[in-house]
Amino acid sequence: MQHLEAVRNILGDVLNLGERKHTLTASSVLLGNIPELDSMAVVNVITALEEYFDFSVDDDEISAQTFETLGNLALFVEHKLSH
Repeated sequence: MQHLEAVRNILGDVLNLGERKHTLTASSVLLGNIPELDSMAVVNVITALEEYFDFSVDDDEISAQTFETLGNLALFVEHKLSH
């Protein structure tokens, strides 16, 4: 996953995780595990990813599975960049 580090940094910045972002790995569970990641934060993370990677996300592209783990989120970004 070539964009894992960038996605981790964006997630950490949007959620203000500070040093906690360094503990996140590809298998780290996001939803239900990070209190800061509520529905509004999900929208902010998506917006930050769109701006950073210069792509657009439609509402029907996002599911709970997308935010299940950091790895899933990074794979979503890589899928968007390949299309």
